[in-house]
Amino acid sequence: MRVDKLVKVAVAALEDIKARDIVVLDVKRLTAMFDKIIIASADSTRQSRALARNLQDKLKAQGAPPRGVEGEQSGEWILVDLGAVVVHIMQPVVRRYYNLEELWAPPRPKRRRPGGRPAA
Repeated sequence: MRVDKLVKVAVAALEDIKARDIVVLDVKRLTAMFDKIIIASADSTRQSRALARNLQDKLKAQGAPPRGVEGEQSGEWILVDLGAVVVHIMQPVVRRYYNLEELWAPPRPKRRRPGGRPAA
């Protein structure tokens, strides 16, 4: 399945179970391991598990079963590996602590001082 279709199906599956603050990051220029990261918040471990299960079911129905799932036992942070797309379902406290959005943000261009030297 194409990456854009994987993202569309994954986001729809997360929205079905009322995931909050869904973010899709394009990281193909930062790593060769995957192209997109999807991050979503869940209000409870029960909702996290329901989101992960719904995501897996929807993808299987589309003929694209996940390659792996980690963290279902605790439910605080569940990672669903779709190959070119990795989905993180996180409790809000865990999401704020690890701040994956900032970690995977593209590097900012360096500012230059007058005279052509980079700023510190």
